[in-house]
Amino acid sequence: MNVNDRILVRNHNKEFIQYLIASTLLGAVFLISIGVGKYPINISDILKIIFGGKVEPTVKMVFFSLRLPRTIMVTIAGIGLSIAGSVYQTIFKNPLATPDIIGVASGANLGAAIAIIFISGGTFTIAISAFVGAIVAVFTAIGLTKISKDKGISTFVLSGIVISSITQGLIMMLKFFADPERQLAAIEFWSMGSFAGVTKEKVISILPFFLIGITILILLRWQINILSLSDEEGKSLGTSVELIRLGVIIAATLVVASIVCITGLIYFIGLIAPHIGRMITKKNDFHTTILSGFIGGIILIIADCLARSLAGGEIPISILTTFIGAPYLAYLMTRLK
Repeated sequence: MNVNDRILVRNHNKEFIQYLIASTLLGAVFLISIGVGKYPINISDILKIIFGGKVEPTVKMVFFSLRLPRTIMVTIAGIGLSIAGSVYQTIFKNPLATPDIIGVASGANLGAAIAIIFISGGTFTIAISAFVGAIVAVFTAIGLTKISKDKGISTFVLSGIVISSITQGLIMMLKFFADPERQLAAIEFWSMGSFAGVTKEKVISILPFFLIGITILILLRWQINILSLSDEEGKSLGTSVELIRLGVIIAATLVVASIVCITGLIYFIGLIAPHIGRMITKKNDFHTTILSGFIGGIILIIADCLARSLAGGEIPISILTTFIGAPYLAYLMTRLK
């Protein structure tokens, strides 16, 4: 075995150990999360349910109807937002890139606000409207880029900023005309994010979109690594840079939209998890992206446990993720180059 082969084996072993530790921690916090809440479930009862043992009917009902769907959704959200954030940061070559950068979050927020005010539907109607809003916002940003003379990354980012600004203005106008007692409160609560209304049916409804987006990102993992280079370098390697970037953006947007249409807006997870992943691996490749997904799942599950247990009522999840993310971002600013 030559030196290069030994280095390759050592890197694979290191990656395997990182995945093993991250997945073990994710599994541990997953089990803890199922037990946390107003009706606590101990670990022994959880294990009995998993392995077919006998437990009280109430415990079984809480496990399958409330805790398991919620914890699965929190895990999906943490993994998906973190992977999408890492991908955005890679292809835009910007360590501060998040779903906000191309209008995904603001488009979903506008869609939810329209549903709350004009359709007056339930949570499922709001979810569909938020999903459509996110997708429309991204395709509008893509359309603006297509009709521009410069079709590079900077133009796409500017298009996203334009779309975000317009949607924020429309949201403010909707808030102004909204009923202060019902509609305004619903819009504000949705924008702060929550897992309180998650059900098994909602998780199942978004799962196909989430899996399609994640699968496309995995299939395009080598092209995503190439997109971290300059456009000229990517083209010299025979890659259709604009087409691949468009496909990656649509796939990442599908992942984010499938999550936020159910949970509302969740801040900072897609920003801080990729940074932690890069600090651990000391590189920026798709292995780091997947590891970031594990890290995001762990952080969001912990935040959700705190949201259910710190106060008498449930705290919106974005309040906690902001208190976690903002100090970490300050640390990056002051400690790292």
